[in-house]
Amino acid sequence: MSDRIDHLLTETRRFAPPEELAGASATSAELYEQAGADRLGFWAEQARELQWETPFTEVLDWQPPHARWFHDGSLNVAVNCLDRHVEAGNGDRVAFHWEGEPGDRRTLTYADMTAEVKRLANVLTSLGVEAGDRVAIYLPMLPEAVAAMLACARIGAVHTAVFGGFSPSNLRGRIDDAGATLVITTDGAWRKGKVFPLKPTVDEALREPGHGVTNVLVVRRGENEIDWVDGRDVWYHEAMADAEAEHVAEAFPAEHPLFILYTSGTTGKPKGILHTSAGYLTQTAFTHRHVFDLKPESDVYWCTADIGWVTGHSYIVYGPMANGTTQVMHEGTFDTPTPERPWQIIERYGVTVFYTAPTAIRTFMKLGRQHTQSSDLSSLRVLGTVGEPINPEAWMWYRDVVGGGTTPVMDTWWQTETGAIMISGLASVTTLKPGSAQVPIPGVEIDVVDEAGEPVGDGDGGLLVVTSPWPSMLRTIWGDDDRYRETYWQKFGDRYFAGDGARKDDDGEIWLLGRVDDVMNVSGHRLSTAEIESSLVAHDGVAEAAVVGAADATTGQAVVAFVILKQSASRENTVEEAEQLLRQHVATDIGAIARPRQVFIVPDLPKTRSGKIMRRLLRDLAEGRDLGDTTTLADQTVVDAIRSQLR
Repeated sequence: MSDRIDHLLTETRRFAPPEELAGASATSAELYEQAGADRLGFWAEQARELQWETPFTEVLDWQPPHARWFHDGSLNVAVNCLDRHVEAGNGDRVAFHWEGEPGDRRTLTYADMTAEVKRLANVLTSLGVEAGDRVAIYLPMLPEAVAAMLACARIGAVHTAVFGGFSPSNLRGRIDDAGATLVITTDGAWRKGKVFPLKPTVDEALREPGHGVTNVLVVRRGENEIDWVDGRDVWYHEAMADAEAEHVAEAFPAEHPLFILYTSGTTGKPKGILHTSAGYLTQTAFTHRHVFDLKPESDVYWCTADIGWVTGHSYIVYGPMANGTTQVMHEGTFDTPTPERPWQIIERYGVTVFYTAPTAIRTFMKLGRQHTQSSDLSSLRVLGTVGEPINPEAWMWYRDVVGGGTTPVMDTWWQTETGAIMISGLASVTTLKPGSAQVPIPGVEIDVVDEAGEPVGDGDGGLLVVTSPWPSMLRTIWGDDDRYRETYWQKFGDRYFAGDGARKDDDGEIWLLGRVDDVMNVSGHRLSTAEIESSLVAHDGVAEAAVVGAADATTGQAVVAFVILKQSASRENTVEEAEQLLRQHVATDIGAIARPRQVFIVPDLPKTRSGKIMRRLLRDLAEGRDLGDTTTLADQTVVDAIRSQLR
């Protein structure tokens, strides 16, 4: 059997950048030439866009699998995201237009955010936090969450942000693994029309002794009743009122730890991904600026991610703020109080760059374009997607319905581990192919290889590897360097293995085929779940689909599909009719080898709180196994609803 992943679908549509966008851009194809001619010199040039206290003289020290970028230089990350913009005369530029779910609003300038972060830095210091100490941030989408991250960066503390929906045990595990001494949280946050309490989760997480937390700093938001631990708990607003307004920032070495962010591990124990300062900030700022053709003087940018995930770190806090960007920040869910909410926000603030997840786009598709088209979206000039590969039909819907048929869609591939975008088009340069991740960004080197590590060549599929170090790469797994080596470097030595399948098309451009774990072996053919999902979503009646390989006595594995129908389609056919139609559709579109053994029509799909489909759970359901750990599910009831559909 071949270890290469078979390619089944063909995409022929092409879209060049709009002339108006390309003609007014500071980004050009010359970036690829510059990076190709002198990769390290290229990254040095990008790093010098930052403000350094001590300029670096060495670009890269590479001792596989450990890299040090710009390591003999020093800077302060928070100064680069705040103070330097104020000092340049841009203090009155809006940093955040913030919208609370109930409809309350705040506008904060760069001067406002700088003042907030300075005070908070003094608060943290007064509570005993020093450079190198770890701080756990358990907050929703509030400006205070951004301030907390930057205040940590300002004093050299290492933050670990935990998504505000994780359970007490998940939170405690991260607090203990990081060795956090302080937790920053809130009484509660608004979600789906009611206050979701957070402080009680922290209390429960810290109930048992053995942790190192000495203080809990509490932001007042929900006004919900909470228990109070005297001597440990501190109100954020009271501490800020008493804090000194001025704070002199200290420069830290380029490789000073910036944050730990936990991601799921196959062993069940989360992996604490460690990112450091200068290299990470260099690549997040560069990619944010050039992928989205970002113009800080005029753009209004909205990334819909949560602060608790890497996209919130890289493309809400560090990259955009290093570039002095005006942003929108939104608390709550898109469909509260109405499905029109995101489009109303885009119209209200004149959002020009919109960056969201494929799962969100498919949800918008399911609800129907009438909600999207209820607002004026003509301000949009660049769209982006992140989180998982986007299927071509969702890409087209996004471009046509949200982007008015002209706005380029940047499908960005990267990971928590990579820290920043690795594969993407550049909005003002790239001729786009719907569904393609396109090419590595300038200065990043990526290949597709077989199991033996040999390049597969154009037109073939295999395993995605990064062939040289990059500035924003993870430095290790916190407290477990052996696991870092084994997980990412053992398979191919000095090449980073991403865990994703991919193919190169005949032009050498990259298409992501999903996690290698999601590749199926059907009668000796290695099939990508992503391609079959794309075929299903291309059907007019389908809003979203997830495909898994389930054990089959005859074929080894069989294709099993879980499908959410659009509201219109669910009215036109019975469930049985829809299942048969979709099985035949895939067979016609791709080939009989990919025809699903079963299609289940379901009301929803099990997703993590970051919006990724949990195919592992679907595989367990299809094969009748116990589900194991489901704590990362956004909605536990979804699994029960799917189980009731299985027969």
